[in-house]
Amino acid sequence: MTGNVVAIKNFAFSPATLKVKAGTTVTWTNQDTDAHTVTSAGSGGPLHSAALATHATYSYTFTKPGTYAYLCTIHPFMTGTVEVA
Repeated sequence: MTGNVVAIKNFAFSPATLKVKAGTTVTWTNQDTDAHTVTSAGSGGPLHSAALATHATYSYTFTKPGTYAYLCTIHPFMTGTVEVA
């Protein structure tokens, strides 16, 4: 996959770190048979997906520069980061 897409497969986010410019929409696609979420790490973050079934997607447009850490609340060992310039 290319562009601003994060695959959720084998209980991991791929790529684990994605670098984008402000104003970019990032889409996560669940390729696992288990459900996963895309949820900001810590309180007050912008990412709050529902549980994503197989082939479901979640998109978010990053408007402010910063580093956005996230995880799967079902499987908290699954973590990722979006770096927005």
